[in-house]
Amino acid sequence: MEVLNSKLTVKNLCKSYDGKTVLNNISFDVREGEFLSILGPSGCGKTTLLRILIGLEKADSGEIIKSGKDISGLNSFDRGMGIVFQNYALFPNMTVLQNVEYALTLRKDTKADAKNIALRTLEQVGLTDQMHKRPNQLSGGQQQRVAIARTLATNPDVILLDEPISALDVANREIMKAELKSLQKKFNSTMLFITHDQEEAFFLSDRIMVMSEGNIEQLDTPLNIYKNPASQYVREFVVEQLDNKYSALLGYTGRS
Repeated sequence: MEVLNSKLTVKNLCKSYDGKTVLNNISFDVREGEFLSILGPSGCGKTTLLRILIGLEKADSGEIIKSGKDISGLNSFDRGMGIVFQNYALFPNMTVLQNVEYALTLRKDTKADAKNIALRTLEQVGLTDQMHKRPNQLSGGQQQRVAIARTLATNPDVILLDEPISALDVANREIMKAELKSLQKKFNSTMLFITHDQEEAFFLSDRIMVMSEGNIEQLDTPLNIYKNPASQYVREFVVEQLDNKYSALLGYTGRS
């Protein structure tokens, strides 16, 4: 059943490759303005799910409802979603401004005002002073902000992020975690964040959807998942991993 403030509803989504089930009849809601992390190891189906949501792949069955409308059969351009890829996918021959402006020039409703929208977005994400540089002149963190700005400029209803900070070094990862959360609150965006990192998911998320082998193991707040893991898998993959990481940092073992 669809929740009252649902922005995105996924119903009974299935996907198989060569007879192997990748998504096993999964259903969930994403609330308006929510930061939802999809957490799981490589091969659990989380990236396939993201690609189906954005329209890069087609599900075998199931529905994707956004703001009450079935978008399952629409192409990517018409779904009202944006995506930030792990490798950022910036055009190396374009400046920062041109990268952010490009997608806007392809749309009839934004073409005439593309440059102003791009400039405004760059100002909002703190990149105005970098707008004439090319991607190879930027740090990894700056490149990621450009990729996010490019997505935000198109004003999508839902933003999908495919492990966007996993390629950064430790210092930049910490900076970008804070910036992602800040941008999400500033733009009141609905975000789905794909990650295999438990700490990232717990820091950023309103709720976390833990996946294993094409199934949803648990969908709840970080605190509820930590205190009440729904299965042995969640306990081992999430709770014990977090405990081990923080025990190593703080110099003790065991949960309080």
